[in-house]
Amino acid sequence: MVELNELTEDQGTLEAKRIAEEVETGTKQVTGITRWIIPIIAFCWSIFQLALNSVLLLDATYIRAIHLAFAISLVFLSYPMLKKSRSNKILNYFSIKERFTILDYLITIVAVIAALYIALDYIGISSRQGIPTTLDLIIGFSIVILVLEAARRALGPALPIIAILFILYSFFGPYMPSVLAFKGVSVNRFVGQISLSTEGIYGIPLDVSANIVFLFVLFGAMLDKAGAGEYFVQLAFSLLGKYKGGPAKAAVLASGLTGMVSGSSIANTVTTGTFTIPLMKSVGYPSHKAGAVEVACSTNGQLMPPIMGAAAFIIAEYCNLEYFEVIKAAFIPAIVSYIALMYITHLEASKLGLKGMKKEEIPPFFTTFINGIYYLIPILFLIFELVVMRHSAQLAAFRAILVLMVIIFIENIIRAWQNKTSIKASLIKSLRQIGEAMVAGGKNMMGIGVAVAAAGIIVGVVTLGLGGIITEVIDVISGGNFILILIITAIASLILGMGLPTTANYIVMASLTAPVIVTLGERAGVVFPLIAAHLFVFFFGILADDTPPVGLAAYAASAIAKSDPIKTGVQGFTYDIRTALLPFMFIFNTDLLLYNIKNPLLVIWIFAITTLAMFAFAALTQNFLMVKNRWYEQILLGFVTFSLLRPRFFTNLIKIDDHFSFFICLISIGIYGLVIFLQWLRKKRMGEVIPESV
Repeated sequence: MVELNELTEDQGTLEAKRIAEEVETGTKQVTGITRWIIPIIAFCWSIFQLALNSVLLLDATYIRAIHLAFAISLVFLSYPMLKKSRSNKILNYFSIKERFTILDYLITIVAVIAALYIALDYIGISSRQGIPTTLDLIIGFSIVILVLEAARRALGPALPIIAILFILYSFFGPYMPSVLAFKGVSVNRFVGQISLSTEGIYGIPLDVSANIVFLFVLFGAMLDKAGAGEYFVQLAFSLLGKYKGGPAKAAVLASGLTGMVSGSSIANTVTTGTFTIPLMKSVGYPSHKAGAVEVACSTNGQLMPPIMGAAAFIIAEYCNLEYFEVIKAAFIPAIVSYIALMYITHLEASKLGLKGMKKEEIPPFFTTFINGIYYLIPILFLIFELVVMRHSAQLAAFRAILVLMVIIFIENIIRAWQNKTSIKASLIKSLRQIGEAMVAGGKNMMGIGVAVAAAGIIVGVVTLGLGGIITEVIDVISGGNFILILIITAIASLILGMGLPTTANYIVMASLTAPVIVTLGERAGVVFPLIAAHLFVFFFGILADDTPPVGLAAYAASAIAKSDPIKTGVQGFTYDIRTALLPFMFIFNTDLLLYNIKNPLLVIWIFAITTLAMFAFAALTQNFLMVKNRWYEQILLGFVTFSLLRPRFFTNLIKIDDHFSFFICLISIGIYGLVIFLQWLRKKRMGEVIPESV
């Protein structure tokens, strides 16, 4: 195999795309007539999901079962049982990628029947809850095994292993030592809960995936096929390319725009990194830092509303909130995190003495903006539907997809008219683009579909009675120290996230630890809204995408950059430390989530001081502002960061009214200004030119 650091630029891009395709759409490369099977199933899935929001009316259980049947069939047809070819002829049969085997067809048919069983015998199953028949038990255990196998093929072994441990614990709980002891469950109760009800595999996560997530993923796929990804990159370069370290700043902006509708850090890395990483290297960024910038901003794309890595919709369900409230809570942390990352790229460029791109290399902004402005219409329409009209997420996404379809037709017709080519050919091209988007939407969703189903097994086991035990175990380990509880939760999210997609990681952690944070927080006297706990585990689940040694986004970026993936991942994580700081802050300062904040001026103030705090923290972690920081400046920057993010800590410490927190912030801003002034003087004495502004 060719080593990553030996790849040419083109080979690196191809390697990154291969990594992304294997994660998103499978490893099978089937030829011949059977190559149409997967696209047809994916296309039909997209049609089914669109029909649910227009002409088809089904019970929720039927929708979930059909959704899972589509997902699991695509996974078993897209991924062989064994990833690598074997020398043993029998074992090699299970790793064939060039064609579908008899085993592929058989396991797919069995999986579809098992997934649909709850819908095929819905009335019968409902009438015998608690007393399943032998057939119920066989099918029930079969769907558990098949979902876990599908998750293993599509996502790797982490999620199935965790689920199996929970399943074993549910049966062997009575034999565990004291604090871990659990009364256990019977086979009948386990199957009834996990496979034959809406409390396990067919639970809320699968429902949200079926009704909401699919439409947003399809919307993102359709935008990509229409060419929006390249437009966002070009627009970002036209705006920021001329500035110091311009390609890195453009990467941040492009990934933020793409991340709003992508929801996948790996897809985001490949889409924007193909353009941005070579350009970052061309202006002087070292290979691993160029890759790391793309990893950091692509990973953070999952923070950006309205999709937020598909988990935002499940957060809304778990917290029983309107989707708009989730967007509102995530808004300041997401935007400020991106602004801070852009500032970090500026500091890196200043340290390295880099300049921007040449004028002739930068596309003209106005021309670029106008030429693709129609790509912004469906996004703005989606935001309008969600934020202004307050329509449901699924209705807003469905209407945005229809608007995007119309725009695709209009765009191709206008181009045909301008180029004096066939209008008929433009209509055919439009249909092909929409069809390809439908197929891509289905393929991109299969991993999410099996992930939420497998995570549902863990959720179902926890609701069998394990929740209280988990709370007590963490309480014992932490000794009741709430800060330690948060640290344990953060580490657990990072470790789990190394092997899980963001959505599955969030579901697992939301079931295991978010209730623990709330319960033990109340015991410790720390009161905060439920969404703060859910966003806490969500943020750390996202960070796992660039955490070595498993961060797949880092592997994709390093392939393009021709850098070491571990070194790239470590550097990317250092850029993302600011994202790890924010969750600890908004747990104690819910103003950052705009909780119960309605005054627009107060929103602006919170946004401004949070941004300044992140600038100070960026300078602290980079050990550079205008020149290298001195030890006392590091201390002052740390104080500024903490006091701006948690001003009430000091008002509580000196026992004065919380209203004086405003003056704490003003003092902190003054200290930050003092550090800037001291560095300005030092830089002036050194005879250097003050860096240009961002």
